[in-house]
Amino acid sequence: MDLGLNGRTALVTGAGRGIGLAVARALAAEGVKVVGATRTATPELSAVAAVATADLSTRQGAEDAVRQALDLLGGIDLLVNNVGAGDPSMFTLGSVLDVDDEQWQSLWELNVMSAVRVTRAALPGLLERRGAIVNVSSINSRIPSGSPVGYAEAKAALTQFGKRLSEELAPRGVRVNTVSPGPTSTDQWTAADGYGSRIAEASGVSLDDLLAGLPTMAGTASGRLSTPEEIADLVLFALSDRAGNLHGADLVMDGGTLKAA
Repeated sequence: MDLGLNGRTALVTGAGRGIGLAVARALAAEGVKVVGATRTATPELSAVAAVATADLSTRQGAEDAVRQALDLLGGIDLLVNNVGAGDPSMFTLGSVLDVDDEQWQSLWELNVMSAVRVTRAALPGLLERRGAIVNVSSINSRIPSGSPVGYAEAKAALTQFGKRLSEELAPRGVRVNTVSPGPTSTDQWTAADGYGSRIAEASGVSLDDLLAGLPTMAGTASGRLSTPEEIADLVLFALSDRAGNLHGADLVMDGGTLKAA
């Protein structure tokens, strides 16, 4: 299937690893010239994309990322607001009463305001080029249980931001959609210093045992986690000419975790 992406340009945030890296790789394989924005450059990202180093949790960092991308690309056709989650070591594994303002604020800045600021900075060119935007949210926007306090709430706001953008921009030729993954085999779950490891330690089980049981715990019908590459394929479809009349959608890939119709 020809996605019609060859020759386009793209900015992908949070591209150093996980879903963002998979998106950057998939776009590059389709002939897209990619800039990956990340706080820390990785060899894996540098192999497929130019790198814009920036702290996307700040206004200056978001604006710098877009400025670097424009300098490197000459213009942006496609924007993927993927950066999110945050540093697992900063999360409190507890209830609302256990979590201070700092966790709420840091999750809000990274998961919501990064997308707002990057989009605002990139939007003039996206309008001129009649481009496309995909925001990577989460099924936790609908089911907050099992996520750090403040994360699901931020993702719910991100999903609504995408809907607002779509309503405003669709008549002006820019498509905006959301992709919401369920549990996915990224470093957040699989790494020794990830969120999954912290849950495993708190639960008194090994990380391997936690990951083996996670699909069942989450109620995933497929019995397995999604891969970053599967999420990336969905992102690329939403960006592509094949999805030319897809506006304001929230596309879920969660292995059947969500049960509502």
